[in-house]
Amino acid sequence: MKSIYKILGVGMLFFALQSCFVAKEYQEPEDIVEQETYRTDQLSEDSLSLAEVSWKDIFTDSYLQQYIDRALINNIDIRIALEQISAAEAYVKQGKAGYWPSINAGTDYTLSYPSKNGSQGALLSQTGKDHVEVFNLAGNLSWEADIWGKIRSQKRAFDASYLQTVAAHQAVKTGLIAGIASSYYQLLAIDKQIELTEQTIETRKTSLETTKALKDAGAGNITSTAVQQTEAQYLGAKALLIDLKNEARLLENVISLLMGDEPHAIERSTLNDQEITNDLKVGVPLQLLSNRPDVIAAENNYRQAFEMTNVARANFYPSLTIGASGGVESLKLDNWFDANSLFANVLGGITAPIFNGRQIKTQYEVSKIQQEQARLNYRGALIQASKDVSDALYNYEASTDKIELKREQRSLLEKAVEDSQELLQSGYNNFSYLEVLTAQENVLNSSVDVINSQLSQLIAMVDLYQALGGGWK
Repeated sequence: MKSIYKILGVGMLFFALQSCFVAKEYQEPEDIVEQETYRTDQLSEDSLSLAEVSWKDIFTDSYLQQYIDRALINNIDIRIALEQISAAEAYVKQGKAGYWPSINAGTDYTLSYPSKNGSQGALLSQTGKDHVEVFNLAGNLSWEADIWGKIRSQKRAFDASYLQTVAAHQAVKTGLIAGIASSYYQLLAIDKQIELTEQTIETRKTSLETTKALKDAGAGNITSTAVQQTEAQYLGAKALLIDLKNEARLLENVISLLMGDEPHAIERSTLNDQEITNDLKVGVPLQLLSNRPDVIAAENNYRQAFEMTNVARANFYPSLTIGASGGVESLKLDNWFDANSLFANVLGGITAPIFNGRQIKTQYEVSKIQQEQARLNYRGALIQASKDVSDALYNYEASTDKIELKREQRSLLEKAVEDSQELLQSGYNNFSYLEVLTAQENVLNSSVDVINSQLSQLIAMVDLYQALGGGWK
């Protein structure tokens, strides 16, 4: 018993020294990013962050909601991320168990024939035996005192790693929702272009027939060149329709893949049905990126590196280990479990590093370097996130302002087509049919610009929602 008290006394001494060498408490790095980095011109102090809004309130299209719901359940990347979370949970349990002693039990049987010319054999021969049988059943206990906070730091590192995998899962969800929404909106824009192209084909077919009739009648300034160019425009529109339909099928395959399905047709509404019902408010600067999963993951990566530096620092100091073993041991199986076969040992030891080929110092230096790398990655994630928010806001504002201008431009160009056709049919001598073709081409391009502006506005909304980390709650 006195030996046990001595061991415990040494342990108490180590605990008394703990205040001098305790592991550092984690603190978020100061000045990790400056507020000016956000560069957002429309920040309202009382606004609700867009990231707090449910994705169902942002993406109100019923078809799109169904596809997002299905993707969140079946998407392969989502399921892989969930498995990674399960693995991280196992390490968290391991970290919690680090405070408890390790206990092992085992049994063995030994049969030994010592050399007759050896000392053990000579002694054994006096008993009339040439071999020894030993039956053993024992348990072992070992416990390391967490004097320097090493085990506690390892636990915190496991916790940070777990939170990192959770944030990675959240990032996959946010990216998946954004990917589905973007692809869906692109598909609607392609549908609108297909509709426009089909109308253009009919218009150009009529123009081709009219041009041929006018040339045959000798009216106006219609030449063979005008007929050929009209036919070329007609064929070009038909070729464009093939490309658009092919692109639509490819987008359907993308959406199917994101949902974890084999390629199939995608039901959908129209581009004109899409409405942005929420004000795109991004929140106050201090809350701007609090929901962004990659930022959360980067901070937890830094936290993990910080705690592993604590672990590496603790390796410089002595460790106190207390162990015990006990069981039954006998030379005969008959009295293996007899009271006289019981044995017990108590062991206490202090191990301090003296020379180990610089391994501990190298490990500490590397851990400090990795911690600084993690801090820089954290800062980089914040800067990238703030850039994404700023880009999305500017893109949304620019596309919103441009939509009305493009619609006005299209109206003017449509009026120009009507006027040019009237001038041509009236036989105005200084007017060429090439000008009619040019005006028609300008109307088509302008109509496509309107569609692209509508799409850009929707994509900018998706990008802003993703940039703020929305969608995973």
